[in-house]
Amino acid sequence: MQPAFHFRHCPSCGRPSTTAPGAIPFHCTNCDFQYYFNPTVAVAALIVDESNRVLFIQRAKDPEKGKLALPGGYVDIDETAEVALRREVREEVNLEIGPLQFLCTQTNDYFYQGITYPVLDLFFVTHAKSLERIAALDGVAGFAWLDPRMVVPTEIAFRSIREAVRIYASGLKANS
Repeated sequence: MQPAFHFRHCPSCGRPSTTAPGAIPFHCTNCDFQYYFNPTVAVAALIVDESNRVLFIQRAKDPEKGKLALPGGYVDIDETAEVALRREVREEVNLEIGPLQFLCTQTNDYFYQGITYPVLDLFFVTHAKSLERIAALDGVAGFAWLDPRMVVPTEIAFRSIREAVRIYASGLKANS
């Protein structure tokens, strides 16, 4: 169920909604309050080594526990995408990353505890400054450096990541 379907009362005046469930924007006919349901913003890093392998993590939690993903996560309020990505990479794999090169955006649905959150994922390509302190931390069961051209798409957790990996891999030369 999308978040818009959970609003049964106006968050401003508290009166029961007369708006059709799931309507966007939510509009209260009593106090004229309007609420727009926008996607959550998330970021992910394709951290690349000198052989063009990408650092994949193995998810330790649902949704998609055990599947491959990329280091990343949600952008917090008052945080830029770049700051969020650097924070998430530190929290998940204990790495500091270099300059970020924007790759693409993808839409995604994140199903968690009965709610389907619409997400806009922003993908960046980067390199680790050093690998000395790499570790599987928050929400990460393990990690591996993999050739993105060889990863089986069904092993990747989310369609947005599958598409970003496909886009990145399509730009790699056959001999690299």
